[in-house]
Amino acid sequence: MHVSWQETIEIISVLDAATAQKLMKEIGVEGRGIELMVPKALHYCLKLKDVPARAANILKQEILARGGEAAMAAGVAGWAVDSTDVLIFATRRQLELLVEKLPQQYFGLGKLANTIQDALDKWEKTGIKEIKCPRGPLILGRRTLVMGIINVTPDSFSDGGRFFDPGAAVEHAHRLVEEGADIIDIGGESTRPGHEPVPAEEEWHRLEPVLKRLVAEIKVPISVDTYKSITARRALDLGVDIINDIWGCRGDADMAAVCGRYGVPVIIMHNQQGTAYRDLMFEILAFLQESIRLAEENGVPPTQIIIDPGIGFGKDYYQNLQIMGRLGELKVLGKPILLGTSRKSLIGKTLDLPADQRLEGTAATVALGITQGIDIIRVHDVKAMVRVARMADAIVRGVN
Repeated sequence: MHVSWQETIEIISVLDAATAQKLMKEIGVEGRGIELMVPKALHYCLKLKDVPARAANILKQEILARGGEAAMAAGVAGWAVDSTDVLIFATRRQLELLVEKLPQQYFGLGKLANTIQDALDKWEKTGIKEIKCPRGPLILGRRTLVMGIINVTPDSFSDGGRFFDPGAAVEHAHRLVEEGADIIDIGGESTRPGHEPVPAEEEWHRLEPVLKRLVAEIKVPISVDTYKSITARRALDLGVDIINDIWGCRGDADMAAVCGRYGVPVIIMHNQQGTAYRDLMFEILAFLQESIRLAEENGVPPTQIIIDPGIGFGKDYYQNLQIMGRLGELKVLGKPILLGTSRKSLIGKTLDLPADQRLEGTAATVALGITQGIDIIRVHDVKAMVRVARMADAIVRGVN
């Protein structure tokens, strides 16, 4: 059967420059043409919060003049409101032209031009990244890395204290490395909902015997899951590679300085008390951005920062689902992204399953995360999730 050219149309989602370049090469577009047309092929929706009405009106005029569009609250044009959120719809080229023009305007629009340019640069940044660790670098961008979890606690939600004994924890760490873990993450305090905080001395009492052996025995980077600066400092003095802080360097006033002094990789997670949000994703981005600034101002190299949206922390069930569908928005911060969904209540509530039966649900969240640009997955079931990651990477990155 012959279908004429007027009868079939393919609609393609062009999510990045690489896709646009590939599509044009396939139909025979030459190099200079590709260079000129890629910015016109990329379409963006930028969201701004609480823009003063005066600035919003000028912003709308300027983007309209360049062929784009800006949506804002009713009443802005008539000065019926003082401020508004703004959605800008534009191609990459239209945004380039906007950025060139805005510095000539007033009401803070010159600074906004720099922010837009910085956001676009981070969003579009691709390629191989390297995070330096004493046990060798973590290479990001080639494939998804797998972090294996070990809880040396008597009250973990996921393993019921199976690895509270130091010998069992060390044995399990070796098993996870054999199964393909790129990083081992060890925690001495349960952070499940409703947990009782553990004093730093007790946390270190649990961690020290395990870390002493692992530092000597395993070759992959070791991460310590703690928000206490004294625990972080002790672990780093032992030779640990990474600090994983569930409070994004804000739970302890000295944490950022400790991480900066040692220059180590730090995982900054979003967290808050309660689940009240005015604008969920925007507030998560703002929290992470502020934590990144805090870490960098205290000496943590920008290339040593990893971010984590904090699934299950300070969010309810529906908020967690929403974040899972919008993980790609985290790319605007320009940092490697870690996703920790393994066996969490998000999965348990969706599938009505206990913690030890959430393997398939975890696999679904891992695969979904990889399709949205996640760099590291933090999991309990390493062997199975390594396989999931390899399959997803083969599709998304073209590797296996």
